[in-house]
Amino acid sequence: MRIPFFVIAVILLILAASSFKITNKKVVSANSCGVPSLSEVYNPEEKVAVFEGQEISVPLLATDETKTPILGVSDAERWIEVDLSEQKIRAWEGNSLYLESLVSTGLPWWPTPTGEFRIWTKFRATKMEGGSGRYYYYLPNVPYVMYFENATVPGYRGYGLHGTYWHNAFGTQRSHGCVNLPTPIAQQLFYWVSSKNEGAQGTRIVIHD
Repeated sequence: MRIPFFVIAVILLILAASSFKITNKKVVSANSCGVPSLSEVYNPEEKVAVFEGQEISVPLLATDETKTPILGVSDAERWIEVDLSEQKIRAWEGNSLYLESLVSTGLPWWPTPTGEFRIWTKFRATKMEGGSGRYYYYLPNVPYVMYFENATVPGYRGYGLHGTYWHNAFGTQRSHGCVNLPTPIAQQLFYWVSSKNEGAQGTRIVIHD
């Protein structure tokens, strides 16, 4: 028995609609790095993260308040350089290098902005969620987050430096615009920098190609 063409067409439409729904059921509208709320969000009951289609165990990170001692006292300006071409971060006290590390910045279609910025607020942990389909991510308890802004990239856009537990491919572009740091590096910087919300000017960040 031959199935009428219109029946086949209806079936195909239903299948297409179902596929679209499945693919997009996890779409989340958020800012650049997928932060639903620019505030501190830490939930020790969160055990599972999702990144690039894989479930990842959430480590107990941002509970460690250990501050790495900074040797020596300097009146020189503390500032941070992010080199997109080298995928590196450098923290400076004047012209003296404090630390250096590989990082992961934004993918070409989610670029990390360039320019001079100031850290406006920082949180020991927050939640990030965004993307869709294979690019969906759900990342609770992202540790040691330091958000930056300038006159053309306002704070609500959600760009920041932060620790990373869901990949270790530092030295390659991997993020949705934020600067992914190895968590120990993020922890050191978190207690080294100042933010505008602490009543300071905010540590300067220079991001360049």
